[in-house]
Amino acid sequence: MNHIQKGLYEHFKGKRYEVIDVAMHTETGEAMVIYKALYKGDFPEGTLWVRPLAMFKEQVSVDDKLVPRFRYLNDQKNKI
Repeated sequence: MNHIQKGLYEHFKGKRYEVIDVAMHTETGEAMVIYKALYKGDFPEGTLWVRPLAMFKEQVSVDDKLVPRFRYLNDQKNKI
Protein backbone atom coordinates (compact mmCIF):
# COMPACT_ATOMS: atom_id res chain seq x y z
CA MET A 1 0.00 0.00 0.00
CA ASN A 2 1.08 3.55 -0.69
CA HIS A 3 -0.12 4.99 2.61
CA ILE A 4 1.66 6.80 5.40
CA GLN A 5 0.33 8.82 8.31
CA LYS A 6 0.71 12.58 7.79
CA GLY A 7 2.30 14.51 10.61
CA LEU A 8 5.46 14.84 12.65
CA TYR A 9 8.31 12.30 12.38
CA GLU A 10 11.73 12.03 13.94
CA HIS A 11 14.65 10.68 11.92
CA PHE A 12 16.76 8.09 13.75
CA LYS A 13 19.56 10.69 13.93
CA GLY A 14 17.25 13.07 15.84
CA LYS A 15 16.07 15.70 13.33
CA ARG A 16 12.33 16.31 12.92
CA TYR A 17 10.26 16.44 9.75
CA GLU A 18 6.64 16.88 8.72
CA VAL A 19 5.20 14.44 6.19
CA ILE A 20 3.19 16.45 3.65
CA ASP A 21 1.97 13.84 1.17
CA VAL A 22 2.79 10.84 -1.01
CA ALA A 23 3.43 11.33 -4.74
CA MET A 24 4.06 8.89 -7.56
CA HIS A 25 7.29 8.95 -9.57
CA THR A 26 6.37 9.70 -13.19
CA GLU A 27 8.75 7.18 -14.77
CA THR A 28 8.71 4.27 -12.32
CA GLY A 29 5.36 4.61 -10.56
CA GLU A 30 7.23 4.35 -7.24
CA ALA A 31 5.53 5.96 -4.23
CA MET A 32 7.58 8.87 -2.89
CA VAL A 33 7.11 10.62 0.47
CA ILE A 34 7.19 14.43 0.36
CA TYR A 35 8.35 15.84 3.67
CA LYS A 36 9.54 19.13 5.15
CA ALA A 37 12.59 19.75 7.35
CA LEU A 38 11.62 21.37 10.65
CA TYR A 39 15.10 22.61 11.46
CA LYS A 40 17.77 24.87 9.99
CA GLY A 41 20.71 23.19 8.30
CA ASP A 42 22.82 23.83 5.22
CA PHE A 43 19.50 24.73 3.57
CA PRO A 44 16.58 27.02 4.44
CA GLU A 45 14.25 25.83 7.20
CA GLY A 46 11.12 24.32 5.65
CA THR A 47 12.95 22.84 2.65
CA LEU A 48 10.94 20.05 1.02
CA TRP A 49 12.50 16.63 0.51
CA VAL A 50 11.41 13.47 -1.27
CA ARG A 51 12.35 9.86 -0.51
CA PRO A 52 10.96 6.53 -1.69
CA LEU A 53 8.15 5.37 0.61
CA ALA A 54 9.78 1.96 1.07
CA MET A 55 13.01 3.64 2.26
CA PHE A 56 11.11 6.09 4.49
CA LYS A 57 9.37 3.18 6.25
CA GLU A 58 12.36 0.85 6.54
CA GLN A 59 14.25 -0.16 9.66
CA VAL A 60 17.90 0.76 10.14
CA SER A 61 20.51 -0.70 12.46
CA VAL A 62 21.62 1.54 15.34
CA ASP A 63 23.94 0.01 17.93
CA ASP A 64 22.99 -3.48 16.68
CA LYS A 65 19.29 -2.75 17.18
CA LEU A 66 16.71 -2.25 14.40
CA VAL A 67 14.82 1.03 14.68
CA PRO A 68 12.56 2.89 12.25
CA ARG A 69 14.40 5.28 9.91
CA PHE A 70 11.57 7.76 10.68
CA ARG A 71 9.52 7.39 13.87
CA TYR A 72 5.98 8.77 13.90
CA LEU A 73 5.46 11.27 16.75
CA ASN A 74 1.90 12.57 16.61
CA ASP A 75 -1.51 10.98 16.23
CA GLN A 76 -3.36 12.76 13.43
CA LYS A 77 -6.28 10.78 12.08
CA ASN A 78 -5.95 11.44 8.32
CA LYS A 79 -3.94 9.11 6.13
CA ILE A 80 -2.64 9.83 2.65
